[in-house]
Amino acid sequence: MHKNLVLVLSGALLVAACGNHEADTKSTANPDTTATAAPAATAASDKGLELIGASDCTTCHSLHKGTGSSIGPAYEDVAAKYSPAADTTVNRLVKKIITGGSGVWGTTPMTPHAGIKEDDVHTMVTYILSLKK
Repeated sequence: MHKNLVLVLSGALLVAACGNHEADTKSTANPDTTATAAPAATAASDKGLELIGASDCTTCHSLHKGTGSSIGPAYEDVAAKYSPAADTTVNRLVKKIITGGSGVWGTTPMTPHAGIKEDDVHTMVTYILSLKK
């Protein structure tokens, strides 16, 4: 299942990367600011997704609600619940992932992930929160 989710997520990124870029050519935004900001955001998203795929997170979580048999919330549900703009939210979620916990999404506890570096967890959380619609 883990490999299937990684393949699905990789395919989704490929489709998104190869999508219609016609709107980009018609943008009136300053090319100096958009040219440097977009690749950095994409690189961070790619890194967050890569770290999630390399961890055991996909054992309990899926990207979208109803895909796979996850016991934890889908990443899109997490993104919908929290504000990505609040540093305190990111820091709180990073701590919760590292130390584990329960109660927010039901009675099933999330196991601690003390073996994952805090910076990596921060990148993962930032990616997950970027899924907010």
